[in-house]
Amino acid sequence: MSAESRHLDLALEMDHGMQARLHSTNMADAKKVCSSIGFTCFAAFLFRICLIAYGEWQDKNMVVKYTDIDYHVFTDAARHVVEGNSPYLRPTYRYTPLLSILLTPNITLHMCFGKVLFVIFDVIAGYLLYKIAGVQGRSDRIAVLTSWLWLFNPLPLTVSTRGNAESIMAVLVLASIYFALVKHVSVSAIFFALSVHFKIFPIIYGLPLVLLVGDYAYNSKKPDVGVTEYYHTETGYIHRAFKFILHSQRVKFAVIAAVTFLGLTGLLYARYGFEFLEHTYLYHVTRRDVKHNFSVYFYMMYLVEGSRWASVLGLASFVPQLILTVTFGTVYYRDLPFCCFVQTFAFVTFNKVCTSQYFLWYLCLLPLIGDSVNISLKKVIVLTASWFTSQALWLTTAYYLEFEGMNTFVFVWAAGVVFFIVNIVILNQLVRHYQRKPLMNKAE
Repeated sequence: MSAESRHLDLALEMDHGMQARLHSTNMADAKKVCSSIGFTCFAAFLFRICLIAYGEWQDKNMVVKYTDIDYHVFTDAARHVVEGNSPYLRPTYRYTPLLSILLTPNITLHMCFGKVLFVIFDVIAGYLLYKIAGVQGRSDRIAVLTSWLWLFNPLPLTVSTRGNAESIMAVLVLASIYFALVKHVSVSAIFFALSVHFKIFPIIYGLPLVLLVGDYAYNSKKPDVGVTEYYHTETGYIHRAFKFILHSQRVKFAVIAAVTFLGLTGLLYARYGFEFLEHTYLYHVTRRDVKHNFSVYFYMMYLVEGSRWASVLGLASFVPQLILTVTFGTVYYRDLPFCCFVQTFAFVTFNKVCTSQYFLWYLCLLPLIGDSVNISLKKVIVLTASWFTSQALWLTTAYYLEFEGMNTFVFVWAAGVVFFIVNIVILNQLVRHYQRKPLMNKAE
């Protein structure tokens, strides 16, 4: 072989090696881009926009509509606001006037504005999950994967694109948790107040949030103690109680949250009067929905409707919710995401009204509890399959009741009992396999 041939072969080998390295580098860069939170949020947003476009086509061409009926309720309420009237002129509008105000561009700009807005909130919720996972100490890659559990989850994905406003609640709740974890007490309190204003149920997070922001291990160099241990480290019961309750950070959180909530409530009451209080708050407290729903109470509510036992049963249903949410809030507050998840899961499971959209209240917290529960993959699969199967059983019986006109009330109730038992088992397993985590000290 001549010297020129050897030089040519060497040059070709070097060129092939350089191309291989470039290809490897490009592949690594592509993987890095695809696993970034920015690309993830963009892809999730684009996918949702495509679903909105498909939903418009389905609404025009198919008997079964894609758009949620609630979206039409929101839009009708927004139309009344544009006309200078009360959104409550629209029957069945049971939400804050702020939602109808936010959706006025549905009337003045385009009917799909609200869906795009809900999608944006949906993506923000995924981003907040990424941020909270980072505060929990997860690597950037794992934090991005955590956001995928929400951003590419079929349930929240379809709910927001169909025009349901639950994504707003997800953002408000997750923002309350995030800012509490990074020690921005004032911001956390404002988001907490807004979440309670939009829907009452986040009030259950008030206890763990107040306990966390004032915890001595969280704010000072004092020993790492919780509520129970703290009461055994000081002398004088009265002194201990006042010092614990009136911690400056707890008072700060409570005052800011109260001022925000009461100020907003006062402004809207001045504008819309008692109907605002009735439809935004009081209706949801006194509501007794006798229509079929997942709640284990629905059939009992149906049977006693109109009798004196209806009010008794409605009040009695609050007891297990109160006991469980207070207990979980006191015991697990130092692991805030897990605490809020089990509180919400228990609240929804024992609620007197339960529909599919209620599941989003705790599903937005589910990606954050993986490090808190030491449970085998096999058991996770079994529990997840049981949850979906029991839900499918209920949906089947409800279909025959609603669409086939068959009298399957008892079967719907029995399926609801099965679903209730499955949820209780899941809650029990989460608590039994909980592994105590240290209080978060990472801040931005």
